Amino acid sequence: MRVTTMAAVLAAPALIAAAPQDQRAAVMAAMEASAAGWNRGSLDTFMAIYADDATFVTEAGEIARGRAAIAAAYAPTFRNGANTRGRLSFEPLAYRQLSPGHAVLTARWTLTPASVGKVETGLTTVVLARQAGGWRIVSDHSS
Repeated sequence: MRVTTMAAVLAAPALIAAAPQDQRAAVMAAMEASAAGWNRGSLDTFMAIYADDATFVTEAGEIARGRAAIAAAYAPTFRNGANTRGRLSFEPLAYRQLSPGHAVLTARWTLTPASVGKVETGLTTVVLARQAGGWRIVSDHSS
Protein backbone atom coordinates (compact mmCIF):
# COMPACT_ATOMS: atom_id res chain seq x y z
CA MET A 1 0.00 0.00 0.00
CA ARG A 2 2.75 2.44 0.95
CA VAL A 3 4.65 1.74 -2.32
CA THR A 4 1.50 2.35 -4.38
CA THR A 5 0.78 5.62 -2.58
CA MET A 6 4.39 6.80 -2.97
CA ALA A 7 4.31 5.92 -6.69
CA ALA A 8 1.12 7.96 -7.10
CA VAL A 9 2.67 10.94 -5.32
CA LEU A 10 5.78 10.77 -7.49
CA ALA A 11 3.76 10.42 -10.70
CA ALA A 12 1.35 13.27 -9.90
CA PRO A 13 3.62 16.13 -11.12
CA ALA A 14 4.07 14.41 -14.47
CA LEU A 15 0.32 14.00 -14.85
CA ILE A 16 -0.32 17.62 -13.93
CA ALA A 17 2.39 18.82 -16.31
CA ALA A 18 0.85 16.84 -19.17
CA ALA A 19 -2.61 18.30 -18.62
CA PRO A 20 -1.93 21.74 -20.20
CA GLN A 21 -0.53 20.08 -23.36
CA ASP A 22 -3.60 17.85 -23.60
CA GLN A 23 -5.83 20.87 -23.07
CA ARG A 24 -4.02 22.87 -25.75
CA ALA A 25 -4.27 19.96 -28.20
CA ALA A 26 -8.02 19.69 -27.58
CA VAL A 27 -8.50 23.44 -28.03
CA MET A 28 -6.50 23.44 -31.26
CA ALA A 29 -8.46 20.44 -32.56
CA ALA A 30 -11.70 22.35 -31.92
CA MET A 31 -10.34 25.42 -33.73
CA GLU A 32 -9.22 23.28 -36.68
CA ALA A 33 -12.65 21.60 -36.87
CA SER A 34 -14.27 25.04 -36.96
CA ALA A 35 -11.94 26.19 -39.76
CA ALA A 36 -12.70 22.97 -41.67
CA GLY A 37 -16.40 23.82 -41.45
CA TRP A 38 -15.69 27.29 -42.84
CA ASN A 39 -13.65 25.80 -45.68
CA ARG A 40 -16.46 23.33 -46.54
CA GLY A 41 -18.99 26.13 -46.54
CA SER A 42 -20.79 24.71 -43.48
CA LEU A 43 -21.91 27.55 -41.23
CA ASP A 44 -23.25 25.06 -38.66
CA THR A 45 -19.88 23.25 -38.38
CA PHE A 46 -17.97 26.53 -38.26
CA MET A 47 -20.27 27.83 -35.49
CA ALA A 48 -20.24 24.62 -33.41
CA ILE A 49 -17.26 25.92 -31.42
CA TYR A 50 -19.20 28.96 -30.15
CA ALA A 51 -21.05 28.78 -26.82
CA ASP A 52 -24.73 29.69 -26.93
CA ASP A 53 -23.99 32.89 -24.97
CA ALA A 54 -20.71 33.81 -26.69
CA THR A 55 -19.75 37.38 -27.54
CA PHE A 56 -17.90 38.38 -30.69
CA VAL A 57 -16.13 41.69 -31.33
CA THR A 58 -15.83 42.15 -35.08
CA GLU A 59 -13.10 43.80 -37.11
CA ALA A 60 -15.42 46.84 -37.35
CA GLY A 61 -15.67 47.02 -33.55
CA GLU A 62 -19.26 45.83 -33.33
CA ILE A 63 -20.38 43.31 -30.70
CA ALA A 64 -22.55 40.30 -31.54
CA ARG A 65 -24.07 38.57 -28.51
CA GLY A 66 -25.04 34.90 -28.68
CA ARG A 67 -24.36 32.13 -31.16
CA ALA A 68 -27.39 33.06 -33.29
CA ALA A 69 -26.26 36.69 -33.67
CA ILE A 70 -22.70 35.62 -34.48
CA ALA A 71 -23.98 33.13 -37.07
CA ALA A 72 -26.17 35.85 -38.62
CA ALA A 73 -23.10 38.08 -38.97
CA TYR A 74 -21.20 35.34 -40.82
CA ALA A 75 -24.11 33.86 -42.83
CA PRO A 76 -23.84 36.14 -45.91
CA THR A 77 -20.38 34.75 -46.69
CA PHE A 78 -21.57 31.12 -46.77
CA ARG A 79 -22.96 30.29 -50.23
CA ASN A 80 -23.12 27.26 -52.49
CA GLY A 81 -21.01 24.97 -50.30
CA ALA A 82 -18.19 27.46 -49.88
CA ASN A 83 -17.22 30.64 -48.10
CA THR A 84 -16.89 33.68 -50.34
CA ARG A 85 -14.05 35.16 -48.28
CA GLY A 86 -11.69 32.24 -48.95
CA ARG A 87 -9.98 29.40 -47.14
CA LEU A 88 -9.54 29.95 -43.38
CA SER A 89 -6.49 28.92 -41.41
CA PHE A 90 -5.20 29.70 -37.93
CA GLU A 91 -1.61 30.09 -36.74
CA PRO A 92 -1.46 29.88 -32.94
CA LEU A 93 0.69 32.64 -31.47
CA ALA A 94 0.02 32.45 -27.72
CA TYR A 95 -1.85 30.01 -25.52
CA ARG A 96 -2.57 30.19 -21.82
CA GLN A 97 -4.42 27.78 -19.59
CA LEU A 98 -6.45 29.80 -17.10
CA SER A 99 -7.88 26.80 -15.26
CA PRO A 100 -8.61 23.15 -16.07
CA GLY A 101 -11.74 24.34 -17.86
CA HIS A 102 -10.70 27.70 -19.35
CA ALA A 103 -8.07 28.89 -21.82
CA VAL A 104 -7.07 31.92 -23.88
CA LEU A 105 -5.74 31.55 -27.41
CA THR A 106 -4.32 34.30 -29.59
CA ALA A 107 -3.91 33.32 -33.23
CA ARG A 108 -3.33 34.82 -36.64
CA TRP A 109 -6.23 34.07 -38.95
CA THR A 110 -5.67 34.04 -42.70
CA LEU A 111 -8.25 33.95 -45.48
CA THR A 112 -6.82 32.84 -48.81
CA PRO A 113 -9.10 33.41 -51.80
CA ALA A 114 -9.94 30.43 -54.01
CA SER A 115 -8.91 32.34 -57.14
CA VAL A 116 -8.12 35.98 -57.73
CA GLY A 117 -8.19 38.26 -54.73
CA LYS A 118 -6.26 39.63 -51.84
CA VAL A 119 -5.20 37.46 -48.90
CA GLU A 120 -6.76 38.79 -45.68
CA THR A 121 -5.12 38.32 -42.30
CA GLY A 122 -5.55 39.53 -38.75
CA LEU A 123 -5.45 38.54 -35.12
CA THR A 124 -8.02 36.88 -32.93
CA THR A 125 -8.04 36.33 -29.21
CA VAL A 126 -10.57 33.80 -27.96
CA VAL A 127 -11.50 32.75 -24.45
CA LEU A 128 -12.66 29.14 -24.38
CA ALA A 129 -14.51 27.14 -21.75
CA ARG A 130 -14.84 23.37 -21.53
CA GLN A 131 -18.58 22.70 -21.73
CA ALA A 132 -20.78 19.72 -22.47
CA GLY A 133 -19.69 18.55 -25.89
CA GLY A 134 -16.19 20.02 -25.77
CA TRP A 135 -14.35 23.33 -25.88
CA ARG A 136 -16.48 26.37 -26.73
CA ILE A 137 -15.55 29.96 -27.48
CA VAL A 138 -17.19 32.24 -24.93
CA SER A 139 -15.51 35.43 -26.14
CA ASP A 140 -13.94 36.22 -29.53
CA HIS A 141 -12.19 39.48 -30.40
CA SER A 142 -10.94 39.61 -33.96
CA SER A 143 -9.10 42.37 -35.75
